[in-house]
Amino acid sequence: MRGVSAESQAGLLDQIEQAITADTDLIRLGDDLCGVVAALDSAPQLRRALTDPAATAEQKADVVRQLFGGKVDARSLDIAVDAVSHRWSQPRDLGDALERAGVEALAGDAERRGQLDDTEDELFRFGRLVDRDPDLRDALTNRLAPTSAKRTLVSTLLEGKVTDATLHLAAQAAAGRYRSFSAALTEFGKVAAARRQRLVATARVAKPLDESTRQRLADGLSHYYGREIHLNVIVDPDVLGGVRVDIGDEVIDGTVAIRLQDARRRIAG
Repeated sequence: MRGVSAESQAGLLDQIEQAITADTDLIRLGDDLCGVVAALDSAPQLRRALTDPAATAEQKADVVRQLFGGKVDARSLDIAVDAVSHRWSQPRDLGDALERAGVEALAGDAERRGQLDDTEDELFRFGRLVDRDPDLRDALTNRLAPTSAKRTLVSTLLEGKVTDATLHLAAQAAAGRYRSFSAALTEFGKVAAARRQRLVATARVAKPLDESTRQRLADGLSHYYGREIHLNVIVDPDVLGGVRVDIGDEVIDGTVAIRLQDARRRIAG
């Protein structure tokens, strides 16, 4: 998100930070804001009306109050009203910013409870589980299936087994706003990691790492990047040996497979 929309989103996220430090029900706040997003996604005309620069802030605020008053918490309504008073480069940016605010609130709940690490790990592991199960992946990414049915499936699989934040973030991932369910979980995991100004690194290895090796790798990456690293590990037989690390847009590939490919290229001339 860039330009005027980025500025508007920054103001929105400042309000979420205030809510996190206050005695706010962050799960309710996150769910409420994601509910507003769902309404915007289902009604293009509403999106356009609430981001129309020709309409006054008060006109747009009245629409929000009429639609969501009594359906969401007072704090959630105030944030939604404030959101439509700002300018947005394109209609979708309003929904994207409100979803980010909702995700920040849910991650903030995990932070408040000392469960950020658990939430990051659970999002990553559930995303891997979904990717490995074609039937489950199809069920959660089928755009013809009602979102309510997908969220019920998520609840059936996760309720009582993960943090509240993970459960509600996974339910939002089922809304289908990303290219895939696991892509949504990955983005939400990054938001959780960023609450401690951490980078998320994914290491692909041929066999599981013991805890001391995993910690040495994480410490080495933290030293190199100058920031705390949250390390996810994927066991991938195609690696053969060594490790490949994806961190942000960068790839550090020290695997046997890549060295064999390089050797083949040199031999081929």
